[in-house]
Amino acid sequence: MQKQLSRKRFLALATTAAATPSLLLFAQSGGAKKPKGDPLAHELVKEWVGKAHSDLARVKELFALEPRLLNASFDHGGGDFESALEAAGHVGNRDIAEFLLANGARMNIFCAAMLGRLDIVKATLDAFPDLKNSAGPHGLKLKHHAMKGGEQAKAVLEYLEGIQAG
Repeated sequence: MQKQLSRKRFLALATTAAATPSLLLFAQSGGAKKPKGDPLAHELVKEWVGKAHSDLARVKELFALEPRLLNASFDHGGGDFESALEAAGHVGNRDIAEFLLANGARMNIFCAAMLGRLDIVKATLDAFPDLKNSAGPHGLKLKHHAMKGGEQAKAVLEYLEGIQAG
């Protein structure tokens, strides 16, 4: 039998839920969290990120086997974390990056630079100018990613060189 909410409790929850709608659902569910499942195996994440540098076929196989890998990051140690998208980004592997993004990977400014997405890079740096000096996986900078993007990222590279000089 489900306990009824008093009018006073309902109004308090409804008022709070206006600011955070998930709170009302949380209260109604009894506060239960959705189970996330077991952590991904370290060696599986290592293979996923490693293959995302150059092996699209294997990336597709691994994703089909374990879709939770999509945004997994491998810890190389010393604060150096790398996702599959970041792996593809710093080596300029457009095909793998586009596959990952098409499946919902979280875009970041480094991958945007490699893909030649000047709109994303410029908007991000307009909002957060100090990110122009930010380092991605392995300490690689935005300019590195833009260079790896080749001709399609030339406008991003020129933009970055312009703001670095200024």
